[in-house]
Order: sequence, then C-alpha cells, then structure tokens
Amino acid sequence: MPTKKSSMGKGPIVRVRRLRGDDPHAERREALAAVTPYLGLVRAPLYPAAPASASRELTVATYNVHRWTGLGAANRGPDPERASFVISELGADVLALQEVIRPFAGEDPLIRLADQLRLHLAFVTTRIHRLGELGNAILARWPIASASLLDLNFSRIERRTAVAAQLASSAGPLSLVATHLALVDRTRHRQVRHLLDHPQLQGPVLLLGDMNLWRTNDKATKTLEAELPTHSEIDWPASFPAARPVLALDRIYARGAKVLEVRAHASPAARRASDHLPVVARVSLL
Repeated sequence: MPTKKSSMGKGPIVRVRRLRGDDPHAERREALAAVTPYLGLVRAPLYPAAPASASRELTVATYNVHRWTGLGAANRGPDPERASFVISELGADVLALQEVIRPFAGEDPLIRLADQLRLHLAFVTTRIHRLGELGNAILARWPIASASLLDLNFSRIERRTAVAAQLASSAGPLSLVATHLALVDRTRHRQVRHLLDHPQLQGPVLLLGDMNLWRTNDKATKTLEAELPTHSEIDWPASFPAARPVLALDRIYARGAKVLEVRAHASPAARRASDHLPVVARVSLL
C-alpha cells in the first residue's frame, strides 16, 4: 500500500489506494449474490387506488422489459421511462414484469412506476446484475395478501425464479404467478411441472410471463396446454422480437378462470421500449 510523507513531520500518512473504475457496490453485490434468489420487495403504493367495483372480468398483462433497455438504447444505458409509458398504455388490473432491474444507486424505477399507477407490488430477485437486482415483479390493483418466491433454478446455466402472490380482488381471491422460464427444453419442462404442482396455488390462478415456448411440440408447451386448457380457442400472439414479432414467447395461462381474448400490444412506443411486446388478456374468473 503506498504511503506519503506527512508535511507536519508526524510520520507517514497511510493513503488507501482506489483504482480508477473501482465498483462502489462490489461488497453489496457480493453479499446479495450469496443469498440470491430472495423475495426482494412487497409494497403498497403511496396513494392506493379506490377499490374497483366488483367484476368477474380482469385485464391482465405480461411484459419482458429487457432490463429497461429498448431498441437503440444499448449504448445509452437503461431508459425506464420508455417501458413505463408503454405499461401506462395497457390499463391492466394485474401485470407481470420480467427482466426488471432495481438499481443499486438512484431512484428505483419499479417503485416509481407502481406509485404512478397506484398499484401494489411484489418483486423477487433472481440474480445480481452489474447494475442492480434483476428479477420478476407483480403489480396489482388490489392489496397483496401474501407473496413468496418459487425457486426454479434447475440449471447451472440459467438462473430462474417465479414470484407468487395472493390477491383479495373485487371478484374474490386470486393467485398470480409471474415467471421467466428457461431456454433449454428439459429445464423448462421441470420448471413448468414444479409450478403446476406447487401447493400454494389454490383457487383461481393466473400464470403469466415470458415462457420461452419457442417450440410447439416440446414437453413444457404440451403440459401447459393440457393442464391449463381454458384458453383453448385463443391463438397466442407473436411478441418477439418487438420490431417484427414472429415468436409467441409471452403468455397468460389460467386455472379456475378463462382467457376470453389475448393480444400483443403493438403501439409505436412498445415496438421501441423493449425487445418484447407486452401481451394483454381479458380474463373471466369462473
């Protein structure tokens, strides 16, 4: 460790060396990585919305926000405002977000978004990214009665989780699961099986997220189609890549509820805010 001579003649002054480019969040990142995954946040908005009138129909949506980085933004860094504007266009009662980053420094865009839309929030940290905590979120118009982490890390290559929440909605109890499944077929099927067999998912359940179901005949797809068939008359809309979507990766499944219609939200803003389009559905609780 370098030292320099004291000008007062009282011996050397120890100077701590700090290399240019040192990471100020290194210790925090290391500590969080050691306990990842974990339930990172459950929060009510500063000003909750007035209770909605009782209805058996809900508008639900899922959106992979791609770490808040949109088309052409790779060199400029994250731009949460673009994705937040798209989310405000959806008018969803319930929303699942994937690839959400909660930064180590500065304002948290996820909390800001929830407060702006007056939505309740639950977030699970899947892994530690160089910019902050990366994971899945649920936002809902109604209070979150409970929230939990579902660990889907069945592969050393891809770290995956789901966040589960129980709501007391205007139509009665409702369970939500927001997830981002693996790219590898075998791992994805194990994750689907784990989700469907989880004992906490009772009553009406919505499973939302980036399912990465890019193959029509893989086991994961067949299992979901067989055990959550209430969407059977619905064609999944293509949502990836956002500029010219060809793959239906983002989906909304239901048990104890029926998906009445589903669409990709392809506004001009949505085509630029992420590499995925949001998928929005109208759902009726049975």
